Amino acid sequence: MALNAEQLREVARITLAAPTLREAITGVRQALPGVHASAVDPYDMRGEQPALRIGDRDLFLMHSDGHCWSVTTDPLNAHGIVLTQNT
Repeated sequence: MALNAEQLREVARITLAAPTLREAITGVRQALPGVHASAVDPYDMRGEQPALRIGDRDLFLMHSDGHCWSVTTDPLNAHGIVLTQNT
């Protein structure tokens, strides 16, 4: 699966409009049912570079080999996203 520019714009739009991180994830899952979306604590993503900063939230593109997940910078290799809330 790949995330295209239109999907990333939709994720950004939903993320900016959502009052909470959980609501952003729910909105992404509803709008893009094929995209895996999760929220984690920023500490869990320490040392990783976000693909996008969306307001006070960071978006990480995630790749899966079918078993393990890893951060990718390439939307064409992304199978999902992770969002974190910056404080």
